[in-house]
Amino acid sequence: MTSPAHSKTAAILVIGDEILSGRTKDKNIGWIAEQLNEMGIDLVEARVIADVEETIISHVTTLSESYDYVFTSGGIGPTHDDITTASIAKAFGHRVHRHPEAVRRLLAHYEGTDIPFNEARQKMADIPEGATLIDNPASAAPGFILKNVYVMAGVPSILQSMFEGLRDKLQGGQKKVRLTVQCAIGEGTIATIMSDVSNHFEGLSVGSYPWFKPGQFGTAVVVSSKQKEDVYAAADMIAELVTKSGYEATILAEGQD
Repeated sequence: MTSPAHSKTAAILVIGDEILSGRTKDKNIGWIAEQLNEMGIDLVEARVIADVEETIISHVTTLSESYDYVFTSGGIGPTHDDITTASIAKAFGHRVHRHPEAVRRLLAHYEGTDIPFNEARQKMADIPEGATLIDNPASAAPGFILKNVYVMAGVPSILQSMFEGLRDKLQGGQKKVRLTVQCAIGEGTIATIMSDVSNHFEGLSVGSYPWFKPGQFGTAVVVSSKQKEDVYAAADMIAELVTKSGYEATILAEGQD
């Protein structure tokens, strides 16, 4: 058995009452997860919380202490309920100030338009002292980096444009390899096989995902690890043991489901 390579860890904190109410469907967790996986950064946890100062402070400090990177989305707009910036600043004992460069970017963005750069929009230039700006090619209002917390907008297209500019600032690692073994039997029948294989390899993840078709059911067993040889060996072992048990098992090509 081989030891898994050390890699950076991350958490996502989605902030917004509209997500919790169901009015807005989150599209950021899955997208960020895909990006981090490609970079070899392990997403360990994702949380969705309300627009409440004490809640934001509690969660962001806990996550910051637990993981290498924390990515937040939501709550940095111009309205009264956008309290993410002030809450995160308070969490780390920083004051908020009107950032000159953020003001400059917003002025340039609104210049020549019929949209007034009023006090509400000026609020989007309020940044914790000592924070580094995150560029926003989509709508100019910047996010920011404070300690290991990366604060971004909640609108998916804006968040994605912000994240693209962060890639060079993030230290990635070895990407996980994944194989799927399609088994024509329910997961309860092969649970022991999956457990035994998982225990045989250090740092190996074995997940099971039941599927149903008319007149047929089965289990997609997904094997993943940063150690490619372990993934292939484990997939072979699962397929062989399931086949010996009298059921069909097929290993799909890497990355397929």
